[in-house]
Amino acid sequence: MKMSVWSSFFLDLSPEDMVKAFVSKGWQYSELSTEHAEQLLSRGRPAVTGAAFLRYADEAGLAFPQGHLWLTCDIAGHDRENVVENLKPWLDLFLAAKIDLAVLHPGSYVRYAAGDDPDEIEAACVESLIKLADYLKGTSLVICLENLFSHARSSADLQRIIRAAGGKHLAICLDTGHLNLAGLDQTEFIKQSGSLLKALHITDNEGERDQHLIPYGIGNIKWDQVVRSLKAIGYNGLFNYEIPGDNRAPLAVRLAKLDYLRNLSEYFDALT
Repeated sequence: MKMSVWSSFFLDLSPEDMVKAFVSKGWQYSELSTEHAEQLLSRGRPAVTGAAFLRYADEAGLAFPQGHLWLTCDIAGHDRENVVENLKPWLDLFLAAKIDLAVLHPGSYVRYAAGDDPDEIEAACVESLIKLADYLKGTSLVICLENLFSHARSSADLQRIIRAAGGKHLAICLDTGHLNLAGLDQTEFIKQSGSLLKALHITDNEGERDQHLIPYGIGNIKWDQVVRSLKAIGYNGLFNYEIPGDNRAPLAVRLAKLDYLRNLSEYFDALT
């Protein structure tokens, strides 16, 4: 597994300064966050800005195999046709930056909260994914559906959506914090996902709210089991920490936390 921290650990820095911060501590991988992707998109044509950022990151020595698409979009909402169109520049950016895996929420918090028919919501999600997969035809980019805690909670839920959408350009991202809030078993999710599991959001909580914490703090996820389960299925993607609960600190403190995360990653790597 390749150890990674999502880029909004340095939310207050520009994309270029974020790259410098990770490289200064010897990190080689990161997930491009929604926030930094938005900054890049604001600069102009996605194909141009994505290629320029790729050159900058390559020269610095930081790779972005994984990125998070528009965080708050709802591909199952009533405005989903516009949402799909607005996601296409994001996909263009990721393609230009050679980001292979694009994490996406399957939606829709709003419609579930409103009491809409879950089958209709899932059908709307599938409809959007078919259009997005068709846009990616002929490319290597894969959209990784992230498990949520209100719906689309289990690996079986995500696999059902993927099958209904035709399976092309689609895979799974496990968010360990969401799964903990859903009260589901991490090992079982990983085992059931198997080769469909392409991306991770490694984050901890106490099982009551989405705290996004570094492992082995006050959270209660059994991390040794998670890591051993990932190794058992031969997972070789990013072991990506998504920890906004731990980025509310001065820059010097966050840089020191990267040292701790490196040590923690070495512990995980040594587990058998």
